[in-house]
Amino acid sequence: MNHPKTELYFLLALLAGVFTLAFLIFKPFIYALVLAAVFAVVFAPVHRKALAVVRGGAAPAALLAALAVFVVVVVPLSLLGVQILQEATQLYSSLIAGGGANELSRNVSGILQSLAGLSPVPVESPAEVGRYLQEGLGWLLQHLGSIFASFAGVLMSVFIFLIALYYFFKDGEKLKSAAIALSPLQDKYDETIVVKLAIAVNSVVRGSLAVALVQGILTTVGLAIFGVPNPALWGSVAAVAALIPGVGTALVLLPAILYLYVNGAALSSLGLLLWGVTAVGLVDNFLGPKLAERGMRIHPFLILLSILGGIGFFGPLGFLLGPLVLSLLFVLLEIYAAINKEHKAR
Repeated sequence: MNHPKTELYFLLALLAGVFTLAFLIFKPFIYALVLAAVFAVVFAPVHRKALAVVRGGAAPAALLAALAVFVVVVVPLSLLGVQILQEATQLYSSLIAGGGANELSRNVSGILQSLAGLSPVPVESPAEVGRYLQEGLGWLLQHLGSIFASFAGVLMSVFIFLIALYYFFKDGEKLKSAAIALSPLQDKYDETIVVKLAIAVNSVVRGSLAVALVQGILTTVGLAIFGVPNPALWGSVAAVAALIPGVGTALVLLPAILYLYVNGAALSSLGLLLWGVTAVGLVDNFLGPKLAERGMRIHPFLILLSILGGIGFFGPLGFLLGPLVLSLLFVLLEIYAAINKEHKAR
């Protein structure tokens, strides 16, 4: 005796259970897979050029495009990370071996003494401040070392990212066709969803990269104007940090401001602070949503809210997933309106 509804409910329950298990299996690689899908969309023009170069060979073109992404993105970031570690190690060595820590502790203690009238908290002596500074620098260096000690995990993530990127380039159209075939919506609506999400990805990612580049350049200019050493290096670090939600260019600007103040350049420190708040900080709040709005055709205020809310809900990738969810919402509303209009016209 057949029970179509029972079979359907059982199948749906089984599907939900297996889907949950599959999600838990793939969960450690979610970030790498999402980034690979995003990069496949953003670097689709590179893949098309690779297809033209190899004359339609799917596998060689995908490999060539993935290698291009590796050379353009992964290698420079790796070299920058090594350079930052070297700079931090040299700074720590110079402070400890060259007596710089004592000078720094005296300066910091002087700052605390000048602020003593504003707070009832007792001020530490220069020796105590020096000990705290040495411990803090040692802790920072140890944690930087632990990051590079987990290099095997980083390499595994990069490896998964590159493999996934290769297959997204190679089989992306097949995956899209399979998703459209499984969807109960009409194919034209599925195509609309895919196109709109691709536009949203390109708008958000390219907008974020443009804002990060502008912030990096402005940070470099500010550091050079106010006399911070190695402005180009730290400006590059600021550009990368600008892509990290909740961190931004403050990762570079705040230590630079403190460095200037401790070294007696109070006016330069104040100038860099004002530069960071105005020329650098406002770029992210106004230019970012405006660039994303151009492609998504959604109000920039809603995009700003989706970015902030997405970061709070999804974590670091929320700056991308938040606008994607917002774009998907508007696309589904458009599809609903179109379907409702078709039903009324019948």
